[in-house]
Amino acid sequence: MPVLVGTSGWQYPHWRGRFYPERLSASRWLEHYAQRFQAVEVNSAFYRLPEASTCEDWSARTPEDFVMAVKMSRFLTHMRRLREPAEPVARFLDRVRHLGSKLGPVLLQLPPRMKADAGRLAAALDCFPRCVRVAVEPRDASWFTDEISELLSAHDAALCIADSPWFKTPFRRTATWAYLRFHA
Repeated sequence: MPVLVGTSGWQYPHWRGRFYPERLSASRWLEHYAQRFQAVEVNSAFYRLPEASTCEDWSARTPEDFVMAVKMSRFLTHMRRLREPAEPVARFLDRVRHLGSKLGPVLLQLPPRMKADAGRLAAALDCFPRCVRVAVEPRDASWFTDEISELLSAHDAALCIADSPWFKTPFRRTATWAYLRFHA
């Protein structure tokens, strides 16, 4: 299994002079980043869906084998709390499909203290086509059950292994691939 390493985003002004050269225009940061990493997580999509043209631009500016994981909109995960997922997932996929072959996993980061609900999770996962990998990052211990693991496995969805100072995810392999996040 290939291991791809990336960060959660690339548009950080405080990286100038540390990672990005002082004089490099912010409009060239993605290219600079993509020359050094194989993947990135588009964290900004959690707050605002990127335009289709933006996704096309990102795809055009990165190497052919570059992978862009995309964090699902908080509208589905935090506002709706996985209720009525069809429309938000369809809208999200309509945008990110413009990444083309560079579209990597979609990350569903659930709210802290959101209790497990297998029915809601199943309904959300059912909205994604099988060709789209989905990783789920619960932040409440009630999700770490055999029932949820079996549900994720049935969809080849990865339980996101998140290493955080505030919360530890148990290691449970639920997919033919894995998604790890390191929170500082």
